[in-house]
Amino acid sequence: MQIIYRADSIIDANLVKLALENMGIPAYVSGEYLTGGVGDLPVCGLVNVMVSSVDIDRAKPVVEEISVALSVPVDPSDPRFLDDPLPSPG
Repeated sequence: MQIIYRADSIIDANLVKLALENMGIPAYVSGEYLTGGVGDLPVCGLVNVMVSSVDIDRAKPVVEEISVALSVPVDPSDPRFLDDPLPSPG
């Protein structure tokens, strides 16, 4: 297996893994349990998504597309990102 994506978080890694699996590419998240050992400290470089060497070429475009989407800044005023998605009664 080879690393195809170095994740910033467990969430990012699992999003990439799910996208790859939806394309029929088996994927494995390595290091996701290591992050619990450091508590609240930020951790980098522990969580990776891995695929078989034979799937690297098919996986690269999927990973690149997700990487671009995850790097787009979020506008906090966008109503889709409100903590309370339900309208207030009244």
